[in-house]
This record gives sequence, C-alpha cells and structure tokens, in this order.
Amino acid sequence: MSVYFIANVRIHNQIEFDKYLETVDSTIEKFGGKYLAVDKNPEIIEGKWNYSRLVLLEFPDKKTLKEWYNSDEYQKILKYRLSSAESDIIIV
Repeated sequence: MSVYFIANVRIHNQIEFDKYLETVDSTIEKFGGKYLAVDKNPEIIEGKWNYSRLVLLEFPDKKTLKEWYNSDEYQKILKYRLSSAESDIIIV
C-alpha cells in the first residue's frame, strides 16, 4: 500500500535550502517516490499554517520510504535542509 511523506517546511535560508533542492529529486525518484504536491501557499480552511511550503510525496510502501530517508544519498543532502529550514514531517 502506498504511503505518504508530508512535510510542512519553514525556510529561513533560501540559498542553503537551494543546495538541498539541487539533488533531492533524484534521490526520491531512485526509491520510487514521486511528488504529489508542492505548495507555497495552500488554502487554510481551519487552524493556522506558519510554513513556507508543504510537500507531499508518495512512495510504494513504508519500507521503501524509510530506505530513501536513511539512504546515503539522502543523508548527504539532508544537512542542507536541516540547517536552512524547520520542518514538521509525518508519514501516513
């Protein structure tokens, strides 16, 4: 069953975040993931949303998603996201 990686991201250093963006797509594709949505301005119908963007990824299953997240390729670039943005991320 497909699983979804949902990230609410608050970017505070766009130049550093761009380093992450340069390579992240190829790591996602390598593990069979795909973007379903990237939105910098989602419509809020309840509550508050204090982020710069929302990212929704789909992976074939939870095992593959975790293999991607823990892969050497992703871990090499993760430092750029962690240093340039705050993120709240869930898997559903």
